[in-house]
Formats: sequence, structure tokens, C-alpha cells
Amino acid sequence: MRTSLYTFPSDLVDEGVDHVVETMTKLGVDELTVALAYHRARDFCPRRRDGRLVYRDDGVFLDPDPELWAASRLVPPLQPELERAAVKALLSSGVPVSGWTVFLHNSTLGTAHPEVTMQTAFGDRLRSNLCPAHPDVASYAAALASTVTGAGVPVVAEALGFLPFTHGDHHERYFADLPAAERILLGICFCDRCRRGMGSAGADPDRLATAVRTHVDAVVAHERPGSPTRLDALCDVVGADLERAVAARIAIVTDLVHHVRSAVQRGGGSLIFLDLTGAALGYDDGRPEGPAAAAQAWQLGIDPAALAGAVDGYAVLAYVRDPLRFEADVRSYARTLGAHVPLRVVLRPGPPDSPDAADLTAKLQAAAACGADAVDFYNYGMAPAAVLARIGQALSTPVRPAP
Repeated sequence: MRTSLYTFPSDLVDEGVDHVVETMTKLGVDELTVALAYHRARDFCPRRRDGRLVYRDDGVFLDPDPELWAASRLVPPLQPELERAAVKALLSSGVPVSGWTVFLHNSTLGTAHPEVTMQTAFGDRLRSNLCPAHPDVASYAAALASTVTGAGVPVVAEALGFLPFTHGDHHERYFADLPAAERILLGICFCDRCRRGMGSAGADPDRLATAVRTHVDAVVAHERPGSPTRLDALCDVVGADLERAVAARIAIVTDLVHHVRSAVQRGGGSLIFLDLTGAALGYDDGRPEGPAAAAQAWQLGIDPAALAGAVDGYAVLAYVRDPLRFEADVRSYARTLGAHVPLRVVLRPGPPDSPDAADLTAKLQAAAACGADAVDFYNYGMAPAAVLARIGQALSTPVRPAP
């Protein structure tokens, strides 16, 4: 079972490419998955040589080919020159690398072009979330995928679809009761193109938007309880239009992934789809609730079975503390995808998911037993030294392959 370590270009600048590669090798990790396009963030990096905070912005870490972007109205900003140079050095080093690419999470482009962003039932634009139904967004995604493919690395596609309501701008705040199910409803896009998709699937988007607004307002006012997060339970409170809208969203994401894969294949590359469902469920505390993760991917417009034929690999974020829940989530994807789709499992080797090396070792063994082909660790620069060491300890135990 292969392994990789998620890494930022800022790590390469801070420590030097050679040092990062040397550390990776000593830990027993096979390759680096380096960010080649990223979004705004503020990260605490405990081993950083100068200060402890890293501020990140939207943009690409590769020099774009003007021909690839000539047909795209949306053009991403460039990341700092030092970090782009460090990426070039890494790519030319001969070390195995995958290209971690964030697609539709881009506040800079969303603020400049709000008409291409997701829109809630209340009419609010989610400026950090580009809508996968918009043709300009599809063109942008294809150009970005071609750019990364041109660097000679596999594309690890993060945020290639709908994003949740709670994942977006900095310092998001709400001092009202917004349970998980109601946050799901607020993450449904009602832009013009998504409305058309809903209509084609047999849903009435106006009726659904009205039902969502009425229900969310009533929950916030404590006039009715929040709903369970199951799709059937949500349909009970906002109507059967929701089920048809979910089908439309899945079709939109599946079509976009096919479109991007075609761009990748033209460049002779490969596409690994990174499913964010595990982050939507367990990001804060590693304690996801409800059915196994694959059964909740519909919340982001994802049907893993439909994507199985559209990708060269499938990565899942197993942000889970409980070992039994971890195994259930990984197995849910392995069963849904089938044995012909390589499955990667992304782990957080430290808090809030893994308390020690024994826990991490057990999860590696569980991932292998469930049929995972690779395990990735998130991430290098944000991990304390003891957590990095834990990776090496876990990898020193031979992994038993799936029966």
C-alpha cells in the first residue's frame, strides 16, 4: 500500500525542498502530494522557523500557459514567486509527486464574478464557492486541470463540485441555531443554471426554495425542530422536490468530472477525485454522525458509484476518531466504488483524529483490510514533530493486505 504526505509550497520554502524530501524518506512515505492550486486560509504551523502562522491566498503555484487559459473568462491569480520556484525545484527533483488542486473554492474569483457562484434559497451568493453548473466554471476547471497535467503529475482534485454552506470565507459566524440538516439545505444552490437543472429533473425550484426558506426560518425561530440529516427526513420537511434537486446536483457534478477528466486525458494525465464528504461530517472534532460517509455524499452532489467510471482514482477524507466508524466509512466507499477504482484514504495523524501511534497503526491496517490502495497523511507543515514521528512509527509496522 503506497503512502503520501500532503505538503504546501510554503513548507518547501521554509525548510528547503531537500529537507522536506529527506524527512519524507525517513518517515517511510513514498511520495509528496503538493498544493498546486489553493484557497485562502490561515494555518498554525508549529515547526515553522519564522513565526507560527501562514496566511494563504487563492491562486496557482504553476506558471500558466496563456494558450490553455485563452478561452477561460476566469483566470486564477498567481501565488508568490518564491513558492512557485520551490514547486519547480520539487517537480524537477525526481521525487514522486501528485498535484493537490483546489478547483471551485476561490474567494478571489467569486468576489470578482459573483454571477458564477452558488446561491442559497434566500438569494445570498456564496462568494467562495464557484458553482459547478456554470459553463465559465467548467471552462476554468478544465484549464486548471490541464495546467496541472502539463506539470507531469496526477491531478488530485479537491472541491470539484458543490461545496457545503459552512466551508467558505474566513471568520464565518452565526449566532442562531442552525443544525446540521438546515446547513445542508442552505448549501443547495439556486442559481439560474441549477434551477434549470432542477426543472429538467422534475423539481419545482421556486417551490423548493420557498420550502427551504420557510423551514430554516422556523427552525431558527424555534418554531419547529431541526430535521435529521437523512435525505428522506429532509424531504419530509421541504417536499419531494428535494430528492429530484439532489439528482440534478449529482448529474451536474458527474458531468463536470467527466469534462475535467477529458482535459486531463488529452494531456496524458490522470485524475484522482478527492471526496470532501468526510470533512463535511467530521472536520471539527473527528466525530461524524449519521450513516457511513459514502451514503451521505449526496449532500455535496456526489454519487461515488457514478464517478467510479469517470476517474482514475478516488480519495476520501477519513476524518474520524473512532476506529469502528473509520472502518465503516472506508468500507462504504470500497463497496460502492468496486475493486477496479483505486481508493486512497486521507488521514489526519494527530488531533482531533489520532491520539497516538497505536491508533494510527490500527487505522492503516483497517484501511488496507477494507481494500484501500493508498493512505495519505494530512499534512506536513501543520503537524507537530511528535505527530510526524508517529507517521514513521505507524509505517514501520508491516501492513497486512486485504484478504
